[in-house]
Amino acid sequence: MKAERDTGRMSTLAAPRALLVIHGFLSHIGRAALMAWAVLRELPRPRRYMRSFIQQAYWMGVRSLPLVLIMAVLGGAVTSQTTGNQFTGSVPVWVVGSVTVASMITELGPLLTAVVLVGRIGASIAAELASMKVTEQIDALYAMGRDPVAYLVVPRVLGGLVVLPPLVALANFAGIMSGYLVGLVAVDGLTTAEFIYGARFYFRPWALYFSVIKAAFFGLAITFLACYIGLEGGRGGAEGVGRTTTAAVVATTLVLMVLDMILAPLLKMW
Repeated sequence: MKAERDTGRMSTLAAPRALLVIHGFLSHIGRAALMAWAVLRELPRPRRYMRSFIQQAYWMGVRSLPLVLIMAVLGGAVTSQTTGNQFTGSVPVWVVGSVTVASMITELGPLLTAVVLVGRIGASIAAELASMKVTEQIDALYAMGRDPVAYLVVPRVLGGLVVLPPLVALANFAGIMSGYLVGLVAVDGLTTAEFIYGARFYFRPWALYFSVIKAAFFGLAITFLACYIGLEGGRGGAEGVGRTTTAAVVATTLVLMVLDMILAPLLKMW
């Protein structure tokens, strides 16, 4: 009987906890939707955010370019070398060109670039906005009659949306070139003609469009989630800022993987 009472008590306690989790999740969805609507509402007023948008685009794009290219070069080189080692003697060597181009354009280029921006841009945005909330700078904007969304969120979201596609295009090119050069050195029998044949065998124009579409979604997700988590966090002083930054990186990485899975069927359309 006592065991049954304890089991019943635990089940009654678990139910409210589950409801609290569901309520918290739905509350976050609602607040994120409201912030998204506020961003859309501010878009027709470029004078309020254009200068900050240019600064954010430069910081996200030009300042991130060296790290993005390094990651792309390493990704292309590893893909080419691994493909050559796995399939040497069993399939034609031109498959190295097909696998390298396919991997860089459809997966590695967008995903590696997005991961770089999560660590460099997403974490920075979340920490900056959380610090502004801790130091009551957000409240000061409200007191001056200025909307924090227009001055803080819109430039960053637009910056990520505009900057990530060209970064991904450059990463794709750098990864393919590094895969080609490493393949010539590391894969027995691979020539320039074989690599180009394999690349042309795979290549379809829609793959480039697909890569750009993924980049735009990734850039929007990274900056929007970082801004939302940064504005929602910041409680508890410096420790709270640290927790907010960690939450932004973890949540954004998970959302990127989910988006990658959702967008993958688009590649089969053409």
